[in-house]
Amino acid sequence: MSQILIIYTGGTIGMMSDPTTKVLKPINFEQIMDNVPELDRLNCKIKVHSFDKIIDSSNMNPEIWSELAGLIESNYDKVDGFVILHGSDTMSFTASVLSFMLENLAKPVIFTGSQLPISAIRTDAKENLMTAIEIANAKKNDRARVPEVCIYFDYKLFRGNRSFKYNSSKFEAFRSPNYPILAESGVHLRFSTNDIREPADSPMIVHRNLVNDIAVLKLYPGISPKVVETILTADVRGIVMETFGAGNTTTEQWFTDLLKNAIDSGKVILDISQCKVGTVELGRYETSKQLKDIGVANGYDMTYEAAVTKMMYLLAQTDDPLLVKEWLETDLRGEITVS
Repeated sequence: MSQILIIYTGGTIGMMSDPTTKVLKPINFEQIMDNVPELDRLNCKIKVHSFDKIIDSSNMNPEIWSELAGLIESNYDKVDGFVILHGSDTMSFTASVLSFMLENLAKPVIFTGSQLPISAIRTDAKENLMTAIEIANAKKNDRARVPEVCIYFDYKLFRGNRSFKYNSSKFEAFRSPNYPILAESGVHLRFSTNDIREPADSPMIVHRNLVNDIAVLKLYPGISPKVVETILTADVRGIVMETFGAGNTTTEQWFTDLLKNAIDSGKVILDISQCKVGTVELGRYETSKQLKDIGVANGYDMTYEAAVTKMMYLLAQTDDPLLVKEWLETDLRGEITVS
């Protein structure tokens, strides 16, 4: 019988309302198990690791991500798959960064959580948890069906680094408009085999170091030179720039000059679109040609969550900004579609 390791970090799924104050407070995993007796009927053995301090996902940071990667590394040869219970607010950030930290992954790492606590009558937690375990346990020809870092939520399985949370009040909390879902749960659990990455034949390599010396420049009409200069001259190594449409920006000379000065000083600037659907096409319009000419990196259809975490991962791999730019524009873990 296969084994699945559940890593319980926290989140709404493990909350219970205080009868006096009505405030949601974290519970331990044994209390979660009490609310899902069906877990005993699954065709796998379940091991559990609970964080000593249950974490609200708003408090996620690189140190916790490194701890998660280390837990997966130390248990990798002992279990067949992983299910990580995590708050939904930053779940896409954690799923994205782990996809980069776990090179040559050949086993499922499935994130899930819920919009309502597991103790609530109408909770989405039970289905999410049960099916996430089933997906982590799924095999074909003795190989994992989904050897990727994924998010399972509301009957759909998403590639983690292609997803983002778009709704805070519906059970359908996540979307992945630029990449197909990897599986869908209904009467049957159906896998989109052609959209799932092949497992690596090489041993897994875990990269636990991250560099968070990055800033975000989100453009808007009328943004002032003072604001742009403040961000571009900050003491950081990388900047994620959220642009308009297909990667477009103002063509004002002051703006181009500030970007060029930042790049010449050794900073890496990554262009991603503020649009949730579509891709950056540097050079297609006059309003992005100058970005390509001065060396801004093309983020294609990368999500904001993947852009931030990929930058953190790559800055820890090398001090060479040109190499970081090259890797940002390269599909490493299925996070972008390079046109």
